[in-house]
Amino acid sequence: MHQYKAPIDNIKFLIDDVFKFEKHYASFPSYEDASPDMVDAILQECAKYCENELSPINQSGDKEGCKFKDGDVTTPSGFKEAYNMYVEGGWQGLSFDTEYGGQGLPQSLGLIKSEMMGSANWSFGMYPGLSLGAMNTIITHGTEQQKQTYLPKLTEGTWSGTMCLTEAQCGTDLGQVRTKAVPNDDGSFAITGSKIFISAGEHDLTENIIHIVLARLPNAPSGTRGISLFIVPKFNVGENNELLERNPVLCGSIEDKMGIKASATAVLNFDGAKGFLIGPENKGLECMFTFMNTARLGTALQGVCAAENAYQSSLAYAKDRLSMRSLSGKKYPEKVADPIIVHPDVRRMLLTQKAIVEGGRAMIYYTGLFADQFINGATEEVRQKGDDKLGLLTPIAKAFLTELGFESSNLGMQIFGGHGYIKEWGMEQNLRDVRISSLYEGTTGIQALDLLGRKVMLDRGKQLSLFIKEILSYCKDKSVVSNNPHKKQMNKFIVPLAKEAAKWQLYIYRIMLKVRKDRDMVGAASVDFLMYSGYITMAYMWAKMAQTAYEKIEQGEGDLEFYRSKIKTARFYYERILPRIDTHSKLMMTSPASLMRINEDQF
Repeated sequence: MHQYKAPIDNIKFLIDDVFKFEKHYASFPSYEDASPDMVDAILQECAKYCENELSPINQSGDKEGCKFKDGDVTTPSGFKEAYNMYVEGGWQGLSFDTEYGGQGLPQSLGLIKSEMMGSANWSFGMYPGLSLGAMNTIITHGTEQQKQTYLPKLTEGTWSGTMCLTEAQCGTDLGQVRTKAVPNDDGSFAITGSKIFISAGEHDLTENIIHIVLARLPNAPSGTRGISLFIVPKFNVGENNELLERNPVLCGSIEDKMGIKASATAVLNFDGAKGFLIGPENKGLECMFTFMNTARLGTALQGVCAAENAYQSSLAYAKDRLSMRSLSGKKYPEKVADPIIVHPDVRRMLLTQKAIVEGGRAMIYYTGLFADQFINGATEEVRQKGDDKLGLLTPIAKAFLTELGFESSNLGMQIFGGHGYIKEWGMEQNLRDVRISSLYEGTTGIQALDLLGRKVMLDRGKQLSLFIKEILSYCKDKSVVSNNPHKKQMNKFIVPLAKEAAKWQLYIYRIMLKVRKDRDMVGAASVDFLMYSGYITMAYMWAKMAQTAYEKIEQGEGDLEFYRSKIKTARFYYERILPRIDTHSKLMMTSPASLMRINEDQF
């Protein structure tokens, strides 16, 4: 049975040395409390909570699952007690506005908290995780009265939130939403319809659940232009924020899922439930994107969390499991066989996991810097730049990291062999749990269309070109190359990174030209383009980590073996994983003809 251990050394390497969070936080007056001592204390306390409270109920929660009876949902044993500790610790409001009871600490710090929680117990993390999106939606689009009514309790964690989009006939294509919103005399709306796949839609952890619901007003335009957004509480709320009667929002069932079984995924039936318009009429989808982008970045974390779990378990098992002898001669002659970590193929799998989790964590933390900028930038221009960068990186992080998280989990099962296929070791649960990550909040294909179709084609490559320029500027930086005593070693990363970044820019223009002749080119190229983008982005992260490691070794500071390991893993990534882009680049430039020439009845 796997017990999670928070990778504090890897986390601090990124935030202290690679991305220099202290300097970053100092540029925001509102983050004055995010001192190094405060950040370190938060990391240590969060690690304790995740290791001691959440990790022990991960496998038991999967085995027990949620129970549904007469519209009520009971979470697995230990979940309610762990959630009460979560509330008592003030964890929900860590990165939220002090005006509503939060601690006002950086969004990037909240991501680190979410990573630890997700790695320890992803199903548990779903409950408070969905609330964060609801909170961000209300604070961005709600009226002052709505903020005062809902945000204090949501920030406290005694209330939770959901996102209610999907219906039986529509998932991604939200233009088909049928849920209705009819005006009441008191200014509220009667919400009628059914929503499916609602994570944390019903449970016993909080006093109230605040649903953020897409619905149509009477005579609204068809399609996505006619969707509005509503706040629909499970229990109605009085003038003094006291709980009143139960709103007719009923849980019809919970899904019997492949994974994340301790997270209740509900069918919710709204039968004239009282709701309140949030944001402008018929602009609900635009408002909901606040929620969706939050959720997508959170989902990207699941890939990293699953990769971390797989790597921790696999490494311990590979060091302990004895099987055969090394091809180059006995390594442990005193034992009946060598541990499987001596075998090249096992090392290939372990290093792939290590490169994925450490590179993926760097991508998330790097993206978190722009979340801080978007939320708390000093000027509108600064906030807009943060939003633009976040918009570009989110689909890459969400799709790429969840695909690689599944790969890492699958490798974990392979390393365990037959033991990985049985429940005792937790590897099959990790694989089942992470499989949903590339599906919800927009499948990999949808993220790819968002990246290539919206963020590149409609933008004419402006934002991506700025990112590529950043990478090329880094590769030319004298402090990285010319003035670096390890110039020769760094060239192993800088030269191929610069080469691939320049080719990335060229491919944008070439795809644009092809799209002019055949619009199907966008759909045919999109997934390969996204994966190609992900591998280069991760290569950028590994170059920065290698540079930092070399600097630390030169200074003789800290754990030198830790830094040497970083450099060796970076070399593995460049030599064994980055070459995957050759296939993706070839496929994304291939005509869609072979996909489209076959008739539907010929499949």
